[in-house]
Amino acid sequence: MKSAARPLTLNRVLNATPVAVGIYLFVVGMICWLSYSGAQQMGYNWQWYQVPRYIYTFTDDGFQAGEILTGLWATIVLSVASFALAIMLGLAVALLRLSGLVVGTGVAIGYLEFIRNIPLLVLLYLFYYVLGPVFGLDRWLAAVLTLGVFHSALISEIFRAGINSVAIGQWEAAASIGMSRAQAYRYIILPQSVRFMLPPLTGELVHLIKSSAIVSVIAVAELTTVGRNIISETYMSFEIWFTVAAVYLVLTLILSFGVSLLERRFQPLR
Repeated sequence: MKSAARPLTLNRVLNATPVAVGIYLFVVGMICWLSYSGAQQMGYNWQWYQVPRYIYTFTDDGFQAGEILTGLWATIVLSVASFALAIMLGLAVALLRLSGLVVGTGVAIGYLEFIRNIPLLVLLYLFYYVLGPVFGLDRWLAAVLTLGVFHSALISEIFRAGINSVAIGQWEAAASIGMSRAQAYRYIILPQSVRFMLPPLTGELVHLIKSSAIVSVIAVAELTTVGRNIISETYMSFEIWFTVAAVYLVLTLILSFGVSLLERRFQPLR
């Protein structure tokens, strides 16, 4: 008997996209309306006309990035550096766990359990206030290490699942032509597992970008810290936080769309 479930095709995804976008815009609109209504009841004085100067200005020297754009760039740099570290650590932990060695597997499992069961904020304090003075870590490096280590535990599971999704016959084919285990990983297993890992890795990168806001508690000059500083000077809480949220939203949507295009490239031909 044939299954009644239809395969997920590109046409079905494209047809579903308008509905998903409509629901998303409705939810966002409701949040904005409720916030606006609450602010009106509080007698809040809206000052949206002041927001653009914190994004950009034009002077005699031309275009000048405002504080929000500067904070956005710092967030991007912080996220890219942390994600690169998380990828390297995550791959190393995944390979250790799949190595079949008792010590390697034990170290990988211990690392995963330790990192996954520590709140991100506690880990940040551990790197900055405990390990920072010992190893001379500044705010920026402590933030990169915290985000990289925390997300590496989650990414290692993505790598492990992606590697395990490759058929065992690929390993046997690599061994039959005399490839070592390292060569099999490099030329056969990892390239084939990319298409399985891209969607969850994209989600993890978006998660990391949002998690980067937590480093504002140690005064790292990223987007959230910049927003807090502007609010402390202008008292425009609603305008600035709405703007910061919109910047995060645009950044993650662009990232998700770009990776979706990349994902299609790795889809097998049918």
